[in-house]
Amino acid sequence: MGKKRILLKIGSNTLTKETNQISRGKLEDIGRQISQLKNDYEFVVVSSGAIAAAKQFVKLEHNGKDILVKQALAAIGQPHLMRMFQESFRELGLSAAQCLLSYSDFENPKSKANIKNTIDILVENNIIPIINENDTVAADEIQFGDNDKLAALTAALLKADLLIIATNTNGIYTKQSMESGEPATIKEVSGIEGIKKEIGSSKSTHGTGGMASKVQAATIAQKAGIETWIVNGLNDNFITDAFSGGTNHTKIKI
Repeated sequence: MGKKRILLKIGSNTLTKETNQISRGKLEDIGRQISQLKNDYEFVVVSSGAIAAAKQFVKLEHNGKDILVKQALAAIGQPHLMRMFQESFRELGLSAAQCLLSYSDFENPKSKANIKNTIDILVENNIIPIINENDTVAADEIQFGDNDKLAALTAALLKADLLIIATNTNGIYTKQSMESGEPATIKEVSGIEGIKKEIGSSKSTHGTGGMASKVQAATIAQKAGIETWIVNGLNDNFITDAFSGGTNHTKIKI
């Protein structure tokens, strides 16, 4: 029996550990967990963080053109982000490759086939694809979703067995518990519609997504027959602990 394929989506808030710069420690934490699980699972990573990486090196004037500046920052930051991934992963004996995608790629059958074939070859050769939106030509995720939708579409295309979305909460909290100030995680749910009533519209400090975009991603994954886990990526060992049941997170079943 072959390895199960995991699509791991990492948001900007996770990568920065809610600070103003990419956390080397968090990159090492992610790489260490992938290394521990690689005998049983193959990983494809969708990662935000290019803009956060750029802000460590430059400051651009926006002059009322905020989205254009963000695209420019993404162009500056993406090479730095990949360098950090490659350096951190290399120290753990892992290899990584960059893949930049846009939504138009998913609308063209030939492009979809090329994406799948390329990523399959990388994975077969034990190279971890690090995927981000090609922000210099498309800005959908900058504006709307912090790569949540991109992760779900990629998971569906690659026929992943599991979509793990790392965020800064212990999964999805019940609306009532949020109102009371004592967040309680919804640990498992089958229907998407019921969980939509529980989510708010808040967004993270560095990212552009909120819990709504994660539920939308889970909806795409569910239609493709893929289970989604929403876990707290700020915790060390957040992947391995989710597998062992050692952490609170939300499972959205198919």
